[in-house]
Amino acid sequence: MPHSTAFKKIGLVGKPDSHAAQETTDVLCELINGLGLEVFLPESDEHNFPNGQGKKIPFNKLGDNCDLVIVVGGDGSMLKTARELIDSQIPLLGINRGHLGFLTDIRPTEVETRVPPILKGQYTLENRFLLHAEVFRDDQSIGSSNAVNDVVLYPGEIARMIQFELYMDRQFVYSQRSDGLIVSTPTGSTAYSLSGGCPILAPQTDTIVLVPMCPHTLTSRPIAVNKQKIINIVISESNPHNPKLSCDGQVIISLEPGDRIQIKQYPIEMRLVHPLDYDYFEVLRSKLSWGQKL
Repeated sequence: MPHSTAFKKIGLVGKPDSHAAQETTDVLCELINGLGLEVFLPESDEHNFPNGQGKKIPFNKLGDNCDLVIVVGGDGSMLKTARELIDSQIPLLGINRGHLGFLTDIRPTEVETRVPPILKGQYTLENRFLLHAEVFRDDQSIGSSNAVNDVVLYPGEIARMIQFELYMDRQFVYSQRSDGLIVSTPTGSTAYSLSGGCPILAPQTDTIVLVPMCPHTLTSRPIAVNKQKIINIVISESNPHNPKLSCDGQVIISLEPGDRIQIKQYPIEMRLVHPLDYDYFEVLRSKLSWGQKL
């Protein structure tokens, strides 16, 4: 929905080791300072801001000191920033210096025309829910992570299948031998799960989709469930090798036979800032050449 609250303290996060991202962050620093606003730069990204004029603070303190964080990079940079700053509920705005850029709305050439109106309060704010995955071994937690796009169970080796059991709110769903399972949010429905036959879900959909990866059966299909469901995956004892769990393709947890993975909705949602003319379906058409008029 449209908002009118202006932003005064702006954090900048750049894609690591990217000359293109550095160029854009330099432009943003100059633009934001020129508007008389405060700029905050993460100490850990100092090499990304050699010309940046702003206050240097720890990355994990951006949410406490800013009222907006601008992410310059691709979807990967946005995913990482969203996961690590989620608890602060800081709004995020993306400048696309990656590839597809589903989560980064503004092109580098548009920065000087589209960012100032947003900083002055002309924008829409959208909430997206995250997943939280936790791995238990002998009833002891051995690792956990949030995921904006998806939680993926996979063999960890090429051309290997794994066996696992799926439970939903303690009810047994199925036992499966496959290359793994993708558990996706609506945000992730245009990511990995799209290749596995997942439907495209509008961002506001309160749905989690479970997509089997190359199941060794003729009858397995993706399942869509309410986001309030608690999902448990148990790695079968018969597995001869150790699979892995991936959260957004960035956080990897090694698994052993008998491990239990619990996946549920994270209680805090990601807040995305969009220009007033943001159109999700236009994004699909431009990024995926989807539904173009013949």
